[in-house]
Amino acid sequence: MPETIDNRIEVIAPNLKRRLSGVTATIARLLPVQAQSIGIVATGPGLPAHVPCVPLRSVILMSGRGYRVWHARRNTEMLLGLVLRHVLRKRLKLVFTSASQRHHTRYTRLLISGMNAVVATSRKSASYLRRPSHVIIHGIDTGMFRPPPDRRAHRRSLGLSENVTIGCYGRIRRQKGTDVFVDAMLEVLPQHTGVTALVMGRAAHKHVPFLQGLREKVTRAGLQDRILFLPEVPVEEMPRWYQALDLLVAPQRWEGFGLTPLEAMACGVPVIATTVGAFAELVVEGETGRLIPPGDIDRMRAAVATAIASSATLQQWSTAARRHVEERFRIEDEAAALNALYRSLLDGGEDRP
Repeated sequence: MPETIDNRIEVIAPNLKRRLSGVTATIARLLPVQAQSIGIVATGPGLPAHVPCVPLRSVILMSGRGYRVWHARRNTEMLLGLVLRHVLRKRLKLVFTSASQRHHTRYTRLLISGMNAVVATSRKSASYLRRPSHVIIHGIDTGMFRPPPDRRAHRRSLGLSENVTIGCYGRIRRQKGTDVFVDAMLEVLPQHTGVTALVMGRAAHKHVPFLQGLREKVTRAGLQDRILFLPEVPVEEMPRWYQALDLLVAPQRWEGFGLTPLEAMACGVPVIATTVGAFAELVVEGETGRLIPPGDIDRMRAAVATAIASSATLQQWSTAARRHVEERFRIEDEAAALNALYRSLLDGGEDRP
């Protein structure tokens, strides 16, 4: 990790959160792709070794060259960017990416007003901003996330049964709708004997009782061998677990953006998702899966039951899902759009504050 910032570095992407989060995962997957065509580094804790990175102290002490871009994705990172520019007199153009699906607080709006440019990760996110933005939807590495040659054989390699497999991946808590998924599976699985459900993710300390309640409910129903609770795995291992699925359910009650549908579809896995976050902009109703209202157990149960009742439908959706991601959600396109915005700022564009 270099102690100084090379003059060739044009963009700095801060990550001011040590624990793994969606923002951290975004930086980890996106920066190496961006770095192929622009001088970009991250700064902050909790980043994987493969991400180009410099220490925070190097940012505070940086000097030389012309403007650089500071790309913030959290309030703390916007605030630090403003301090660096206005207090420490660093020559920075400030960018903020918003994935929020709700109105911003007055404090956040104040921070955003100091940005040179704003990116929204979906059209819905853009609708909550009170200034023009660039809609740049997340992309997926379609080389890493891809269908397996043989899904059943792949399941065996992971120690799973060959059964039709339905997954719900991500943080385990009420906001994520994990309980809705479990309740729906408790109704679906007794009617479909050749089906297994996977719940994979981590419950933060305060959500451990919630997880324990779900486990106990499954045990009381006698389905503990068919609704499996698996621990969170490192980001780089996730493609293998998507490849094990025939169907992904994204049951969130609320979501900022939500990458799981894209990651699944890139692996040829159709998706049943709720109409929150950017899901309605990612899943094509009746073509790559289904969209249902959040918190609706009956609609989820019916959608899952209908999907798994027809192997032909699942296969058709699987093919369409992979094609959909390849055509519209490649990570190379996301990286190119962001890099083009940086170039515009560095050339004097959108010079608001």
